[in-house]
Amino acid sequence: MSAKALPVIVGLLLTAAAHPFPASASQWGCEVLLCAASSNPSWRSVAACHPPMNRLISAMKKPGFGWPTCPEGGTGAPGYERYAECPTGYKVASSREREDDTRSGDLCVKTVNVCRENKHGLYTSERQRGCIQKIFMSRSLRSRPYYFDIKNDTSGQIERHWFTLNR
Repeated sequence: MSAKALPVIVGLLLTAAAHPFPASASQWGCEVLLCAASSNPSWRSVAACHPPMNRLISAMKKPGFGWPTCPEGGTGAPGYERYAECPTGYKVASSREREDDTRSGDLCVKTVNVCRENKHGLYTSERQRGCIQKIFMSRSLRSRPYYFDIKNDTSGQIERHWFTLNR
């Protein structure tokens, strides 16, 4: 979200907050979308974003929670990716049960040849198998695991806006 758009968003939120009637689910969803997409500053630094985001955080704790949506914004519920990407050369792996179970995706792994070739460049197949090792590392948690994909009306490109619900 651009810095130019922030004053407009804050103005809209303040106008919406000043109405004496309760916000509709769609209006609340749009407030959440606008606040979540704010990155500089984040929603935590925009006072007008505190009521809709605090309401969201409280609602998420209740049974049957459904994310408030903003049809006008072209988005539904946000995406969620707990872990950051693996470094270049690594693949997603898991520490659960089997090595190839990537459902939890809490590890990064890469296969390396740790042996140096002898002067003739020849190895026995048994020695070659011993040279191949897998290196595992924990995947970092994202500091902002939620995201909305929003189409930029100017460029037509989809932009991913990451956010957190930490207060």
